[in-house]
Amino acid sequence: MSLKLHADVPLAQPGDRLAYAKQIVRAEAAALQLVADRLDGAFLEAIELLRSCAGRVAVTGTGKSADVGQKIAGTLNSTGTRAYVLDATRAVHGDLGMVHPNDVVLALSHSGESKEIVRLLGPLRQMAAALIGLPSDGRSTLAAKADVAIVLGPLEEVCPLGLAPSTSTTAMIAVGDALAFVLTRLRDFTPEDFARFHPAGSLGRKLLRVEAVMRQGDEMRLASQDSSVRDVFSQVRRRGRRTGAVLLTDGDGRLRGLFTDSDLARLFEQRRDDALDRPIREVMTPEPITVALGTRLIDAVEILSRRKISELPVVDAAGCPAGLLDITDLIGMVPAEASEVSTRVA
Repeated sequence: MSLKLHADVPLAQPGDRLAYAKQIVRAEAAALQLVADRLDGAFLEAIELLRSCAGRVAVTGTGKSADVGQKIAGTLNSTGTRAYVLDATRAVHGDLGMVHPNDVVLALSHSGESKEIVRLLGPLRQMAAALIGLPSDGRSTLAAKADVAIVLGPLEEVCPLGLAPSTSTTAMIAVGDALAFVLTRLRDFTPEDFARFHPAGSLGRKLLRVEAVMRQGDEMRLASQDSSVRDVFSQVRRRGRRTGAVLLTDGDGRLRGLFTDSDLARLFEQRRDDALDRPIREVMTPEPITVALGTRLIDAVEILSRRKISELPVVDAAGCPAGLLDITDLIGMVPAEASEVSTRVA
């Protein structure tokens, strides 16, 4: 199956340019289908080497393959397989020292004959637990000297000159993804694991659970619903981050109500001084909106925005306070999600 495009087609009109762009994408998609059909037992052997790796995966390549290697290493790291990039040029000038005997090396080279990679093969075979090659030529030096070679097979670059790495790098990325995601499934890698590795990213923030950011322990303000308003505010001490809500419980420790600084200010505005010495349960917000432990943070943010509240108690299975989400802690952490929710509500 030939994937070569017609480079002599004139591109004078916008429609011609768009048609040519579509040809390029379709040609690369067809190349991926070829590579998928060529995957065989070597891929399974590579998976087992990576799965049993007691160290890390060292990904190496040169030129555009090095760029692909950076992406593959990043994907492996973010999905539960520890990896690092081994610069092929720096490796022969001392960086081989980062390779551990328990590491598995993944070497990328379209031709399988890149001189920087070929000269590393001997040392890497001695220093690492195993060497996996990812070439296109099954007769190449890389394929011959690797413990396992995932051979992509003949591929035509979609570059009009047939020179710039394009189809080959796309195929390498796809196979790298296949390795990473098969390993992810085998390791039972969960969305929560992914979130732990992406605490600053929007994807990770969407997967975080409330436990990761809620106030707990001494950072919560707890009091009995039977105490007076005056006693609650004179006795409850605030530590750590400032919060404007008191969580009110019954004799069994279950959450029964919420009383905020705004509620206290309202009593003063209404000149209800007599209420200060009455049980706080008479003026609290009974049965407040809550979320359970394990709730995803993005869902809790949606509740805060939709219900237009600033504090959201987190309760355990028995209904006892386990934590408190305060909007001030979330403003800088989930701006995109909160903005999207606010837009939907509006």
